[in-house]
Amino acid sequence: MSRVIRRPRSALAMLSIAVLMLAGPTAASAAKASAGELGMLFGLTTAPGGSLLVADATQGIVAIDTKGNRTLFAALLGATDVSTVGAGDAYAITGGGEPGSGEAMLYRISKGHASVVADLGAFEETVNPDAPEINPNPFDVEVLNGGGVLVADAGANDILYVDNKGRIDWVATLPEELVSTANAKALFGCPAGPPDICGLPDEIPGQAVATSIAIGPDGAVYAGELKGFPAPTGESKIWRIEPGTLHARCGTEGETRCSVVGDGFTSIIDLQFGPDGTLYVTELDEASWAAVEILQAPTGGTINACEWESGSLSFACHEVATGLMIPTATAIGNDGTLYTTIWSLVPGLADVVAVP
Repeated sequence: MSRVIRRPRSALAMLSIAVLMLAGPTAASAAKASAGELGMLFGLTTAPGGSLLVADATQGIVAIDTKGNRTLFAALLGATDVSTVGAGDAYAITGGGEPGSGEAMLYRISKGHASVVADLGAFEETVNPDAPEINPNPFDVEVLNGGGVLVADAGANDILYVDNKGRIDWVATLPEELVSTANAKALFGCPAGPPDICGLPDEIPGQAVATSIAIGPDGAVYAGELKGFPAPTGESKIWRIEPGTLHARCGTEGETRCSVVGDGFTSIIDLQFGPDGTLYVTELDEASWAAVEILQAPTGGTINACEWESGSLSFACHEVATGLMIPTATAIGNDGTLYTTIWSLVPGLADVVAVP
């Protein structure tokens, strides 16, 4: 009998699961009556007409109009991202959960009603492109112009494609690589800290947690990685995946369909292309996700604006906002305003704000 290995979940996933377990059926009905206080925020997008849609795991997809008024677009506990199809229509995903639990799903939302399109958790359990571990946690969804959607699964370390009939295939897996343990040791106060942290070698394998995807002006898929434990700084990458790619194992010898086009980031949590082709890269925290999720002592995240360097296949980036407390997503309004979530994992403090 084969042994199934499940990865330890990050706190981002655990928070989504906790909300689902604690909220229960009454929370969904209560959310329909009010969408005032925001809970835990993950994805953010612009909807037709200029409003914003934010994935609030505590109640569902919340619409925020140009005056800041909030209404419930769809009740969907555990929501981690949303991507619009047209006025009143969108795709949304839920994260975390054990396979077969009814979580880790793709939904189509129409007129406020969410219906299941595909069971992403079941795909991870049966196909599992990044074998041998099973750990579904859909985190980012992007609607394709030609139909279907892409999903970044932060637990499975892969990018999925789902067509209009709900059929799932995998586009690419992101690779594990050796990363520095220096940041983890510093965060935990080594050499006086926990022996299991302080005794780590200088480098250990770190997983490429696929938190974010965006479709570039060239039609390619851009994927951002967070880098799992030991939560290194300056080692998160942006991958470019050729249009039409299926079954690519990025980072392996001879695989030419995906390449690194950005490096030196810390805990990438979101990617967003602007109308002028600028790629906005959001880093959860400059001290890494561990400062937020494990130590609960965020130091501040960063949004970077990245443009192609002339004559090369890599980005040149500069900071446009720093010191942001727990940003998880950005969106660009119809008027060009850049929006971000802040205090995103702290119910009551969580908010969506314009970046000055």
